[in-house]
Amino acid sequence: MTHWPLLSLVTFLPLVGVAFIMLARGDDEIVARNARNIALSTSLVVFALSIVLWVEFNPNTAAFQFVENARWITIGGFTIRYHMGIDGISLFFVLLSTLLTVLCVLHSWTNVHSQVREYMIAFLVQETMMVGVFCALDFILFYVFFEGVLVPMFLIIGVWGGPRRIYSAFKFFLYTLLGSVLSLLAIIAVYFQTGSTDITVALAHSFPAHLQTWLWLAFFASFAIKVPMWPVHTWLPDAHVEAPTAGSVILAGILLKLGGYGFIRFSLPMFPLASAYFTPMMFALSAIAVIYTSFVALAQTDMKKLIAYSSIAHMGFVTAGLFAVTSEAVQGAMIQMLSHGLVSAALFLVVGVIYDRLHTRDIDRYAGLADNMPAYAFVFMCMMLASVGLPGTSGFVGEFLIMLGVFRVSTTECFLIATGLFLGAMYMLYLYRRIIFGTITRVDVRHMLDLNLREKLVFAPLLAIVLWMGVYPNSFLAPMRASVDHVVHQVHAAQQAALRRRTVLSSDEIAPAKAGSYGSILSTVEAWAPAVAAMTGKGG
Repeated sequence: MTHWPLLSLVTFLPLVGVAFIMLARGDDEIVARNARNIALSTSLVVFALSIVLWVEFNPNTAAFQFVENARWITIGGFTIRYHMGIDGISLFFVLLSTLLTVLCVLHSWTNVHSQVREYMIAFLVQETMMVGVFCALDFILFYVFFEGVLVPMFLIIGVWGGPRRIYSAFKFFLYTLLGSVLSLLAIIAVYFQTGSTDITVALAHSFPAHLQTWLWLAFFASFAIKVPMWPVHTWLPDAHVEAPTAGSVILAGILLKLGGYGFIRFSLPMFPLASAYFTPMMFALSAIAVIYTSFVALAQTDMKKLIAYSSIAHMGFVTAGLFAVTSEAVQGAMIQMLSHGLVSAALFLVVGVIYDRLHTRDIDRYAGLADNMPAYAFVFMCMMLASVGLPGTSGFVGEFLIMLGVFRVSTTECFLIATGLFLGAMYMLYLYRRIIFGTITRVDVRHMLDLNLREKLVFAPLLAIVLWMGVYPNSFLAPMRASVDHVVHQVHAAQQAALRRRTVLSSDEIAPAKAGSYGSILSTVEAWAPAVAAMTGKGG
């Protein structure tokens, strides 16, 4: 099947489902039933095709695979190409996007009663945009998808969200749009430097040191908000609280990963000197995110807000791992993003189950659910333990590899983010104890029903993959290893070349306009030279 345009099929087949839903006719009940059936069928087919990508993927090369390249738009001498391809870095994000879309449709089967057709259309359009982000190899195409994910999520929060949905939807949209505008300016600058909007051309280009700083900061503004990093994280709790459960699943499972994906796809390999220069800042922000938001999570009384703040803490691990730029740390960051996508999605679904029954997320409203909801208590326990990094779960693999890689670069940073393990156990065990154990004192809680068949079908694949990733992580590490090692080697090679160049460049050979930024960047690279040498000496 490798001769098929698989990436185009996986990306745009959801829009075919959208067309069929829009053509459905009949009364509201018939239209809603058809919309659910078409959305589920389409998302299942797309997920099956994404599995084919995994089966056909060659893990022994860092090159982009399943490449599709054709002229798309030509205006004078300016050409935008329809260039698609995936490597080991993007493969599992495509799989995660297609899996979570299936589960969102299935979860929403009986939980959404108004404007069902529009709701299902929004999720299928969202799937196209998410998959497109991870497959695009042209900057303009990437930007279209990168911005496109905002529109359906804005509608999902604003139309089907909670009482403050309008405020939360606009806050989410404006925050993320502001950062994206700056990244568009950086894309334009990259075009004038390389003469092309092709991402593969930019990845092979050597950008001047003084320009790397500004381009890195422009992309950082976009990716940091998407992660989100402290202190630009305040939009996330509001968006999660007001979004419907399925919206929170996509928001935490996929949209937060766009920032981490942007760092490893663009910031690190394209601007290695600037990445080294800003590594201390990234370490500091990551440590603050892990520690500060963990304490904030401890103070929450709303289950969704607690899990939202825990997401910020977990993504702090990711950014620390990425900017350690060791093979172990970056692979750990990749696994952590995948694990968080699964575990956070499951935790929001866990909250959604009891919210659908009592329509409240107040922690104090529940107690003793182990008595009448044992299956629910079991699923909640497994995902809670995965969130705190219990060995045998996906959370342990990612966090262990990150700390192993970060320790080789900065023991202080490793110690700071390691406190997140303890703090994470505190707030997750606090949440679990308050909801699952104790004595049932309320009549409505006593009459809550356990998981039904549809809900078990939603949780089963998430639970299976979390345990699979924890018990046999190499099945996920092997396909991404070549691509990750290529990025790490590319970054280290550029930094070492800069160090060698500094030994032969005198100050009067550097243009005065560039001397300040160039010198400061190389000073930082030089300060990190022992760590770079240690990293490259061990398979980096």
